[in-house]
Amino acid sequence: MEKEFKGWHEGILSKERIRETCSLSGSQDVLKWSAYIFTTCVLLKRVGVTMEDFEMSDVCEAACAGCAEVDEKDLFVRLDEVLEEYRDKPGGLIPVLQIAQGLFGYLPEHVLKKVAKGLDKPYSEVAGVVGFYSFFSTQPRGKNVVRVCLGTACYVRGGKQVLDALKKELSIDVGETTEDKNFSLEVARCFGACGLAPAIMINDDVHQRVKPARIKKVLAGYRQQEEA
Repeated sequence: MEKEFKGWHEGILSKERIRETCSLSGSQDVLKWSAYIFTTCVLLKRVGVTMEDFEMSDVCEAACAGCAEVDEKDLFVRLDEVLEEYRDKPGGLIPVLQIAQGLFGYLPEHVLKKVAKGLDKPYSEVAGVVGFYSFFSTQPRGKNVVRVCLGTACYVRGGKQVLDALKKELSIDVGETTEDKNFSLEVARCFGACGLAPAIMINDDVHQRVKPARIKKVLAGYRQQEEA
C-alpha cells in the first residue's frame, strides 16, 4: 500500500496543478481540491514522503488555509461532483474516500452510504475499506492524534500499560476523542522503533521508551500548544 501511494502521487499530485488550484478564486473546485491536497499531504507524510521533497510546504499551507467552514449541504454538493468524476474510474474508491474525509473531517455512516450509492458499490465493501486502512476515521478526530503501538515488541515491553495510562489521563477509550477536541486515541501495529519499545506516536512525533508515569509529561507539550 505504501508503494502504491508513493507512486500514485507522481501522476496526480503535481506542484503545477496544486499551485494552479490554489491561485483560483470563487470556484467550487477550490475547496474540493484543497481538501484533496490536504488529505494527500497527510498520507504522503505517513508513508515517509515529506513536503520538503517537493518544495511544496507553502503550497499545502495555502491549500489548508483555504478550507473554510461550510454548510454540510454544500459539502454534499461537492461530494456529488467527486463521485461523478470517479464513478467510471477503476480504483476510484480510495481517492473518493480521501477527498470525502478531507471535506467532512471524517467518514460518518451517511457519507459512506452516499459514496457506496454514488460508485454503485455495496456498502459493506466501502465500510470494509475504511475499516482496513488506519488513515480513515469514522469518528471526528481531535487536533492531536495519539497512537499507541501494540506490536509484539511494544506489547511485551509495556505497551498495554501505556495505553491504559493514556485512557485514564485523557478519560477516553480507543477510537474516541476528548470533549475539547484536542486528543484522539488510536492503536497501531508498528512504528519501526521496536528496539526502543514501547513507543507511541502523537501526530508525526514518535516517543520512544514511554513509561506510564511519563504520560502526563508527554501530553503536556501538546496541551501547551493548544493553549497558545
